[in-house]
Amino acid sequence: MFPLLTTSDTLFALVLEVLFVIIWVGTIFVVITENRNPVKTLAWVMVLVFLPVIGFVLYVFFGMDMRQEKVIGKRSLSKLLKEALLNYKDYAVPAPPSPYEKLVRMMRHANQSYLLPANKVTTFTDFPSMLHDLLCTIASAKQHIHVQFYIFMDDAVGRLLRDALIDKARQGIKVRLLYDDVGSWRVRNRFFRAMKEAGIEVYPFGEVKFAALAKRANYRNHRKVVVIDGKVGYIGGMNVAERYYKGVAWGHWRDTHIRIDGMAANALQTSFFVDWYYASRVLVSDGNCFPKVLQQGTTDMQIVTSYPMGEWKTIMQGMLQVICQSRHYLYIQTPYFLPTEPILTALRNAALAGVDVRLMVPRHGDSLLADLASHSYYKEVMTAGVKIYQYEAGYLHAKVMLADDNFVTVGSTNFDFRSFEHNFEINAFIYDPVVVKDMKRIFMADLKCSSRIIAEEWRKRPLWNRFWESLVRLLSPLL
Repeated sequence: MFPLLTTSDTLFALVLEVLFVIIWVGTIFVVITENRNPVKTLAWVMVLVFLPVIGFVLYVFFGMDMRQEKVIGKRSLSKLLKEALLNYKDYAVPAPPSPYEKLVRMMRHANQSYLLPANKVTTFTDFPSMLHDLLCTIASAKQHIHVQFYIFMDDAVGRLLRDALIDKARQGIKVRLLYDDVGSWRVRNRFFRAMKEAGIEVYPFGEVKFAALAKRANYRNHRKVVVIDGKVGYIGGMNVAERYYKGVAWGHWRDTHIRIDGMAANALQTSFFVDWYYASRVLVSDGNCFPKVLQQGTTDMQIVTSYPMGEWKTIMQGMLQVICQSRHYLYIQTPYFLPTEPILTALRNAALAGVDVRLMVPRHGDSLLADLASHSYYKEVMTAGVKIYQYEAGYLHAKVMLADDNFVTVGSTNFDFRSFEHNFEINAFIYDPVVVKDMKRIFMADLKCSSRIIAEEWRKRPLWNRFWESLVRLLSPLL
């Protein structure tokens, strides 16, 4: 027989139940009063109402708002920008390129993203060629190397890059490394300890300890940035892992990364140091990290960052501006398509207005839930005239949007809620017909490896599939 509950046990259980109800109701109150996107608020409320225990745990770990936390103080940021912009006055600042004058001004005011002239852009569409170029540039470094990746794995590729950085550190080159603590959660400390012992400064971004997990697990640094001697920078969608080299079971890993030679490397340096301050609480404002860069090419660009604590969702707003003013074509590549309501409406409006809108996504993704949620949006945009293509030669991980032969953006930002609203992201906004022409050529080559989704056939999918897609879509702001 089970022992009978005593009066004190019953009272204790009752107190726990009342306490949980108070916390549960209070959590729902907090979710509502945070005044987030109504769709996201409703999603969290539904989870909390129908799955109170699980919902509360999920909210504590992934939903708590950290928008009031500061990444860097205004005084520290001003000091960084002062060093970064010392050379800016020596250049003939280009006029904002037509028809993107408003976009350039908006990014300048919202993100302090200056239009930087005289850059050279080199594009990589496969990881081996990018890694080879990066290792060669690291080998030639004379002063400092700054490396930041969302994923930095302890595998053959990760150890290759690690050893290259260790060699430079032993030569007296200053090396700093940032990695995201969730993106690289499988990596043991001993992997990074070897770098520290060689003199490399290493910090995890958003270190996840149980006490801080509630605030940080949902806000990740998704940026991939390398800056060498303040003159050469790398930015795009590629992380450091063997799978980027070997590909996936159904094909190669198709990604887009760019190398920037020129003044825009200074802007990448600034972004790195802001993140470095956030992770280490050490402000690096050494003028030697922002050398004067001679003219390298003819490409004008802005380096645009976004983060969850910012007043503006700058990258999303910039893309929204481009979509709204596109006139002829708009080509998008993204591994995930979970658009916010403004982006969804803008894409549909552009297609209805006669713009050739083409969206390319992978045929096979790396997340079943994200794939299901993405599928639920296809009908809406195809009804308006958006053409959707599924890349079938491997896994498409590129994050690219180009428009009207005059604009292209490349970086870490996916077309999803997480990138637009939760993650720390970075993109290059490029205004150069030559670069756009090259990116367009790449897009058209990828089309040959893709199949178009036919709207009539898509509507004939089994009802059960459509139900699951619609159900998972309710959680899309949380994915």
